Amino acid sequence: MNQWSEQASKQWDEYAADWHSKSDAMWETGSRRTILPFFMQLISAQTGPVLDAGCGDGYASCKLAEQGFTVQGVDIAGEMIRLANDRVKSDHNQVHFQTADISSLPFSDATFAGALSINVVEFTHSPIRALLELHRVLAVGGVLVLGILGPTAGPRAHSYRRLYEEATIQNTMMPWEAKQLARENGFTLLAEEPVYKDGITPDIAGRLSVELREAVSFLTLFALQKTAK
Repeated sequence: MNQWSEQASKQWDEYAADWHSKSDAMWETGSRRTILPFFMQLISAQTGPVLDAGCGDGYASCKLAEQGFTVQGVDIAGEMIRLANDRVKSDHNQVHFQTADISSLPFSDATFAGALSINVVEFTHSPIRALLELHRVLAVGGVLVLGILGPTAGPRAHSYRRLYEEATIQNTMMPWEAKQLARENGFTLLAEEPVYKDGITPDIAGRLSVELREAVSFLTLFALQKTAK
């Protein structure tokens, strides 16, 4: 594990309890409430196993398992994985968790029919390496739902200290950059869905171009299909 990964693991271990206290609300009524419906519109449980890359405390993985998906969750923080395992019900043999860095995944090529990775790629030392790893473990035709923080997202503060030339655990990346990086590296864009803070109402968003919707987003979801080996 490199220095970046070690620091990220340590910080997310320290943040795990706070994250766990908020995760149910985030996924059910907060900023992540549209993610799983978006994912399940694109990938069915019958297609094959799916990867939750950067699964945190396992909330999304367990929800997908309840819908019949076979899910493998990975996270760099051991404490997150401990909390994720605590979520698993005794009859949930369709979901498994392990500690792993998404830049070096412990899976064979073309293992998964789908993958979910929300606000994770920009928290790696090399976003391109992480994206290529997700590409590698997807089957051709498989779909990655990638979430990238928008300019209005508070968690972007993790990258602020880079301006003082200090080490951080976040590579600030704009949604358009993630989309272009994916297009240049074996993915085709199937769909795009921004998530906004409360101030951006549907009537306002409907009048904006794609670029402006991304510019005011809290989070942008990209559905990316692997089109090449």
